[in-house]
Order: sequence, then structure tokens, then C-alpha cells
Amino acid sequence: MKIGAMIKFSQNNFISIRPMIFAFILTVSLLFCSKLLQAQGDHRSGIIPRPVEEIRKEGSFIMKPDTKLFFANGGKVKASFFNQYLKDLSGFSLKTSSKAESNAMSFLIDTASNIQPEGYVLDVSSKGIVIKAIDERGLFYGLQSLIQLIKKNGNTTSVQAYHIEDAPRFAYRGMHLDVARHMFSVTAIKKWLDLLAFYKINTFHWHLTDDQGWRIEIKKYPLLQSISAFRKETLIGHKRTDPHLFDGKRYGGYYTQEEVKDIVAYAAARQITTIPEIEMPGHAQAVLAAYPNLGCTGGPYQTATYWGVFEDVFCAGNEETFSFLEDVLDEVIPLFPSKYVHIGGDECPKTRWHNCPKCQKRIKDEKLKDEHELQSYFIERMEKYLHAKGKRIIGWDEILEGGLAPDATVMSWRGLEGGIAAAKLKHNVIMTPEKFVYLDYYQSLNTTEPIAAGGYLPLRKIYEYEPMPDELSKSEQSYIQGVQANVWSEYLNEAAKAEYMIFPRIIALAETAWSRPEYKNYPDFLSRLNENLRFLKGIHYSTSFNEITGESVQHASAFKLSTDLANAEIHYTTNGTDPTASSLKYISPVNIKKSGIIKARLFKNRKAAGKLYEQTLVKSLATGKKVILAQPGQGNYNMEPQILTNGIPGSPLYNNGEWLGFSGTDFEAVVDLGTVQAINEIGLNILHYQWQKMHPPQVLTFEISSDHIHFQEVSRQTVFGKEGIDQVLHKLNPIKARYIKIKATNVGIIPNGFYGAGTKAWLLVDEIIIN
Repeated sequence: MKIGAMIKFSQNNFISIRPMIFAFILTVSLLFCSKLLQAQGDHRSGIIPRPVEEIRKEGSFIMKPDTKLFFANGGKVKASFFNQYLKDLSGFSLKTSSKAESNAMSFLIDTASNIQPEGYVLDVSSKGIVIKAIDERGLFYGLQSLIQLIKKNGNTTSVQAYHIEDAPRFAYRGMHLDVARHMFSVTAIKKWLDLLAFYKINTFHWHLTDDQGWRIEIKKYPLLQSISAFRKETLIGHKRTDPHLFDGKRYGGYYTQEEVKDIVAYAAARQITTIPEIEMPGHAQAVLAAYPNLGCTGGPYQTATYWGVFEDVFCAGNEETFSFLEDVLDEVIPLFPSKYVHIGGDECPKTRWHNCPKCQKRIKDEKLKDEHELQSYFIERMEKYLHAKGKRIIGWDEILEGGLAPDATVMSWRGLEGGIAAAKLKHNVIMTPEKFVYLDYYQSLNTTEPIAAGGYLPLRKIYEYEPMPDELSKSEQSYIQGVQANVWSEYLNEAAKAEYMIFPRIIALAETAWSRPEYKNYPDFLSRLNENLRFLKGIHYSTSFNEITGESVQHASAFKLSTDLANAEIHYTTNGTDPTASSLKYISPVNIKKSGIIKARLFKNRKAAGKLYEQTLVKSLATGKKVILAQPGQGNYNMEPQILTNGIPGSPLYNNGEWLGFSGTDFEAVVDLGTVQAINEIGLNILHYQWQKMHPPQVLTFEISSDHIHFQEVSRQTVFGKEGIDQVLHKLNPIKARYIKIKATNVGIIPNGFYGAGTKAWLLVDEIIIN
């Protein structure tokens, strides 16, 4: 309703008319609320991603074997998609018609309509179904939404009457798949593409090359197929394990150009653009194994057998390097119609370049400042070549270092900062920060979870991620093109494991990429997701989103348990036994009076559901007490000082958000016990995994004070030998103090002989113990 005129009232008139105004406001509010409930309440369609507008109407459309499909522009491919689903559901498929008919389904492209690109209008009534769009993609996405509305009840197949108007929030909605570490069959990839399309993901970023394998056929360089595509063995277990263990089995393979064409065409028929990634100048060890002349030292090299960052990279001072890469791209470009080629640009150590005469000559000849500008030279040179071929480049956010190539799109993976910096430089950005969208992270803290890279990304966290940084102005925000989830395959050695990590988290990402942020609501999404699980038939998906989670509350004096599983009860124990339906029922946070283990399990109708939850809790004089840091934590680890005294120890998998991290810098904290107290024990947990660049401190000291001014050292340690969690506990002669200062000196730069030598060491600390 619009009010187009302004009416003036005297004060008395206003008083007399006020009840009428209130009545008018109340009427408008009720009408608005009624429409809002229609669009948002129990009348919502249940579609994922959630549409912009959805209004439920009376009645439904009944589909019968004689119902006709009419596509204004032919639409054979779309008809086959729809019919395959309908046949699986109802046992019949529909015939197409050459004209629009009553009691039929019509799919129309109307370029004069006021519909956004990729958007659609879907109208369902008892008389028929009409989907309208201005482009093929819009029709396709309207069809996906329609499929989600179809219900089978006995012998009747029907669609509830709805009016839906919809369009995507972001133009780029992607999923990345790494096949270099572990390959997946063409059949598996196609199965996943079907589901990506169903949830309106429109970009498949295909990571085809890396240190551990080259996965695309390049006919001019046959050694890429016979040598680079294979590694002699593969790491067993996690990379952090020291020493590394290997399976002793040759592993590898590659996709032929015909298979690549097949996958690209299959994706395109589902409105998915496939972007290839050919890594450069780093992550090149598999290539160097076959063509050692392209490296700085000349080798020998071998295709990498474990995961990580390697110092041997393409030689930037060698013209043969550029000739090779240009030849490779000449064969890659015709296979991928996408306007983009991803060239990596990430994790390129500069050690070899620093010591390479050819690279140093290139720096001098091109008047470059240092090796970082040499990388920028490398990227810009490749960009010019691709630009001349009608392509644009995408690179990971390291391509910002040393200067950004003129027309590069940045994928911001290390955090939000790269995306913010690129947008401020007026470059297009795709947000893909690892701690929010990396699907190789653990999705549950349960100890039975299969091995994963690290980190913790539950379904709720990826769903609630907001890709648009607040730090950007309105004009700068226009450079954020979209969002992408990344599937790295180091620990995904089979398709079923990959599916477990991908689904349903990619569905949450799909809604983040498509739907308006103000419409997002996690409980509502979960309700729709549970309805949508029927579409994941044949997919080994995870149900960890229903599991129990826990957190420290009330200044670490209590522990809160929760679950998103509907109609489930939590029963728990604190005596070390496994809970049963007869154990204590969880009602409110559990008071924690001493150190121990809390165990919990879900029950529905007194039957156990889900996995056993288990959490070790620590209670000491420090628990819940205030902590002051000399400098904040860094990176993707927790930065909240109070995690050091919240009673929850950091896990050996460093994925529960309880570790405080410092990159190359020292740790110093002061704990305030509140009053002067007698203490006889003091300690701290330290995490040590040299293969993850996590090193113990050079020196760890404990100091005490009663006035926060004069501190006395009471303990010192310089030797740390334990791999994993090293719990440092020092016994003291009883002494009185209120303030405890803990200082740990970081190794700083990782020394030679260790993984990552020459880069900053991580110092990870957690739960402070004082008794």
C-alpha cells in the first residue's frame, strides 16, 4: 500500500483522529504480518536455497502421465532432467508438447521480463505450472525449485500451489575439488555435479595439478602422463605424525582430454562453468620430476609423497619454464570454455629463487626489488599470455604480494584480509576463507570422526558465514563476486569419504551464496535440510549436525550441552560411565566442581541416537579467572584470552578452538586469582608438531606476584621433547600469590633441518593449571 499525499492536522484534530490512525496502523501491520507469515511461516515451500519471495496459494497441481511439458525454445536437456527425477519418484515421465496447453507445464524465456539474470518466476496453480526467466540458467534453476516441491502421496504426484520469485545474491557460487592428491572417477564427479546444480551452485573449480600429481593429459609433454601423474607411495595417517609412514604403493592416474571434455560438457548442461587450475609457480614438484630442467637446481626431483609446501618450484629465471607453461595452456584452453583460468600463485617459497643465478639475473634485468616482485612478474607474464588468448586469471591471495596483476581476480583463502585488500584495489574477489569454507576440516569434534586436515567447520559455522566484509564501502563491495567452498583431498582417499566431507555442508554454502542474508535462519535451514535429505539418495553424507555439542559457561563454573536434533533428550554422566536412558537428563548447565569427564548421549523414545559425546574438563584455581595477554593471538586459532582458563583443554587434533596461537612471536599472559592464595602447582599445555610448523618454546617461565608489580620467577623450562600435547606441570614449595605470569619465548624462524625452515614457527598454548 502506498500513501501518496500528506495530510495536515491541528493538534486537536490529531487527538480526535489518533484512534483512527492507530486502527489504520494496526490493520496495515496485520496485513503485513499476514503476508510475512505466508512467505515465511508454516507456509514456506521448504526450498533450498531459500527463495527471495514465496507465497503459498490454495490448491495444488496434479501430475499425470498425460501431463505435457512445453519448452518455448525446445528444452530437450531440461526435459530429460525433469523426467528422470519424475520417473524415479512416480514411475512415469512426461511427453513434450510443441505448444502451451492447459493443465500442462510451461517453461518460457521472456527477455522483456523484469527478472534478474539466473532468476526465475515459478507459478503453480491447480490449472498448471509456469516457469519464466530471461535466460536458460533461470529456467534451469526454476526447474530445480519445482522438483523440490513435488510430493508423492500414494498414487498421486502433486505440487502445492505457490507463487515464487527468486534470483541469486552472488553471481559466483562455487565448489573447488582437488584431484591432485587423490583422484575421483568421472562417474563420481558427475554425481556430485548433479547435486551442485540442484542447489544452484554454478561454478566447478577443478584443481588439476599439484606436487603430488598431474591429472590432465597434455599431449605435447608425455612425461606428465608417465611420471608426473604418479607417485611411488603415499603418506599413511596425518602429516603431523613424526616420523612419517608410507604405504609403499604406487598411486596415480590422469584424466584424458576426452574425459575432461565429457565432464566439462556434463557440467555445462547443468549450467555449471568449469574452471581449470594449473598451479604455478609453486606446487610444481610433480612437473619437475618429469622435466627437471624447469627447476632452479636441476634436481633430481620426485612427485611428492606427502602433503605440504615444498621449496622446489618453477624457475622464474628460465625461459623454458614459460615456454612449457604456455604450451600446456595452449592445450588446456580449448578444453574449457570458461573465461577464467586459475593459475594458483599460492605457497611459493622463495628459497630456491634467492639462491638461483637465473632468478637473480631476472630480478636484476627486470629491475625488480626482490623475490616477491619476481613472483608478481611471473604472474603478470602469464596473465598477459592468457589475456591474449581471451582468458582472465584467478589466483589465490598470495598473488597480492609484490604487486597485483592488472586484471587478476583474487581468491581470498588465508582469511578475509586478502579479499578486502583486493577489493580496495578495485579487483574482483571470490571469498573462500579456510576457517569458514574448507570442507576438509573436521565437521564434528567426536573422536570417531575420520581423519581430516585439521580445523573445525560444523554445518552451522559454514551456514552462518557472511561473505561480504563490513570493512568495505558500498562501491568496494561490488567487487565481491561470490563465495566458494574448497575440497582438498589429502585425506579423502575414496569417493565415499569425499561425500561425507562435502555433504551437506556444500548445501549450506549454496544457501549462503544464493539467498538474501536477512532471510537466513539456521533452525529453519535445518528443518528444510532434513526434508531435502531424500535428494541425497546414494550419497554417503554426514549427519554430524545433529550431534551433541558443549561449551563452558558461567565463568567456567558450568558446562552447557546442546543439540539440534528435534525431539531428542540428552542424558549424561560425570562418573566415567557411558550414559543410558536412565542416566541424568540434561535440563540446564552442569555445575563443574572438580576435574573429570562428562559423557552424554542423545535419546529418542528412550532409544539411543547418534554418537557418544565425551569431554574432559579441568578444574583448578585458574579456572574462570581473568587472563591478560601482552599481545593477542594470531591466525585461525582462537584469539580469546579466556580460553586459557575456561576448563576445556585443547585437543591433540587442534580443532576444538581451544588453542591460542602465536606466529613467530612470544607469549606472555598474567592470570589474576582474585585474592592472594597458597599455590603448590603451576602448569600450561603446549602443542608440538614440527610437520605442522608447531614448535615448543625456547624458554618457558612462571613468575608470581602479590601486587602485580613485583614478580618473582619460580620455575623455568628449556627442554621439551614430547610430540603432540606436552602438559607442563611444575611442583612448587607452597607459596602465596595472586598474580601468575607465564612467558614463552617463540623459536621465531624455523631452523634448517625442520619442515618449513626459514618461515615463522607457531607457538600454541592452552589451559593454564594452578593448584
